[in-house]
Amino acid sequence: METVSMFFGTWWSLVPPVLAIALALITKEVYLSLFCGVLLGALFSANFAPWNTFDTLFTTMTGSINLNIIIFDVLLGMIIVLMSKCGGTAAYGSWASKHLKTRKSSLFATVGLGILIFVDDYFNCLTVGSVMRPVTDKHKISRAKLAYIIDATAAPVCIIAPISSWAAAVNSYVPEDSSLTGFQLFLSTIPFNLYALLTIFMVLFIIATNLDFGLMKKHEENAAKGDLFTSGAEEFRELAEEERKAAATVKGHVIDLVLPMAVLIGSAVFGMIYTGFLGGATGVVDAFANCDAEMSLIFATIVTVVFMAFLYLPRKVISFKDFMQALPEGAKMMIPAILILTFAWTLKGMGDNLGISEFINTSVTLTSGMAVFVPMIMFCIAVFLAFSTGTSWGTFAILVPIVISMFNHVDEQMMIVAVSAVLAGAVCGDHVSPISDTTIMSSAGAQCNHLNHVQTQMQYAVIVAVVCVLGYIIAGVTKNWWLTLIICIAILTLVLMVIRKYSDRGRAEKASFSGTRGK
Repeated sequence: METVSMFFGTWWSLVPPVLAIALALITKEVYLSLFCGVLLGALFSANFAPWNTFDTLFTTMTGSINLNIIIFDVLLGMIIVLMSKCGGTAAYGSWASKHLKTRKSSLFATVGLGILIFVDDYFNCLTVGSVMRPVTDKHKISRAKLAYIIDATAAPVCIIAPISSWAAAVNSYVPEDSSLTGFQLFLSTIPFNLYALLTIFMVLFIIATNLDFGLMKKHEENAAKGDLFTSGAEEFRELAEEERKAAATVKGHVIDLVLPMAVLIGSAVFGMIYTGFLGGATGVVDAFANCDAEMSLIFATIVTVVFMAFLYLPRKVISFKDFMQALPEGAKMMIPAILILTFAWTLKGMGDNLGISEFINTSVTLTSGMAVFVPMIMFCIAVFLAFSTGTSWGTFAILVPIVISMFNHVDEQMMIVAVSAVLAGAVCGDHVSPISDTTIMSSAGAQCNHLNHVQTQMQYAVIVAVVCVLGYIIAGVTKNWWLTLIICIAILTLVLMVIRKYSDRGRAEKASFSGTRGK
């Protein structure tokens, strides 16, 4: 007979993830910080009984691990290694360098590729990183800046793409008695998803205006001097050097990168449609809403590895021995990300054990007079919950049914706005959380120190989040998406222009001071 924790459904359930995040930001030791959060969660779950704590720790860990994602990561790592070994990545880098001759063009190309790969955020993060690293490195763009752009075009793009694993996830969390079907509701939330839309706008704005501020500015200044990493990325420095040496000795072709990428995307889309029809779908759109995204991605990576064998081996671009060696090398490359994911999943499992969802459910009680503030309040709750747990989908699962129950069959438009706020807040919290799997994958894809990515991205994301808070108050009052979006874009543009003005002034004063000192 299982013993219910004395902390179940209380605010104490939030302490383990908050501790893990705080320790990670203070100590800069991600593994230890996550483990401390997991251990505290196990102690709370077992009411501090020593053996039960040990049992809970490993039972929750084994039960929380998503083996499908680990298999996908390893196979994708193998694909990335093969592309590098055969010279495909270097060849694309050389080709792109001839056509993308400026920093802006390389950054816009990175954004474009991130938007193009909209079917899944994991797939997006690792693929965009491996393809664009050689190009951004040549233009001395810091790995922190690359990681930010990858992350900003991963989840924010997936959450507004009807054909994606995220659309399928949201669809699955909508109760059957809702006045709208899951897919209808998802489509309706897209224009109200302020965080996703404003994040994409901000990325384009800072590239177009060459705006860098906060810690990102320091990373970019260091990159201009030749240091792409700034700090804490020794293993990536060594890997980057190996890639440069390989690029100098291996003669590959752009087709060695482009064809596997096309097969990967095509087979992923096919897998999603096929598994959707196996699940009883009657149309393509319905198939995407009911697909098995994880199995589809594993299918796509296996098909791509087999395709690469037929593409590379007969042409002797790579030896059979080196081809097979790419599997353990790809797994080795993914070990840091897999370790962090394992701890993050376990921490989320501890949150389930401690009843975080029950605590949130009982805490959300609003009077009818506060109805117009519901979207803003739900956005803030979703940000906090996703930040604390590191999961967007888990936040969807907790808050979407609650919001629908508030307005279902009463005020359909307000239900759409409030659900949009939940989706936007979940992506925002996930975006800035050090224990988020998407954030971890973005760091891995860019081969950037994880905490460097978290700290630089957080300063950019907070600005968008503040504008979203104002935006959802406006949306709650007007229930008009285009008016809300126009006002939010205007506010965000004004804020960024003010930041740019003071950033330019600070740079001018610094240059003036340096010149005076030189005299």
